[in-house]
Amino acid sequence: MLFDEISLTPQDILEKEFKIDARGYRAQEVDKFLDMVISDYTKFISLIKKLESENKDLIEESLELKQELRNYKDKLEILKEGNGKEITNVDLLKRISQLEKIVFKDND
Repeated sequence: MLFDEISLTPQDILEKEFKIDARGYRAQEVDKFLDMVISDYTKFISLIKKLESENKDLIEESLELKQELRNYKDKLEILKEGNGKEITNVDLLKRISQLEKIVFKDND
């Protein structure tokens, strides 16, 4: 996952302690800057999670559409093989009815 490559969390930044040197930086400026970094990190993490979720949804949708396309291609091939005529339930019922007429007419 992407977060395995990130070294710091917002909490790590917040809890970071620096040693104070005689010529060190102003603590308030460092804290203010680190607060901005923490805010950005938090926003980045939120954005990445949102985008990963959207990406997952799009992948699933893509797979569904690919399967649907395969099904339509299969149906198209069946139609082409049947000379453009698809056999429906109505067609089958008509055929059965005609056969019944022939069979029962001969038996009368």
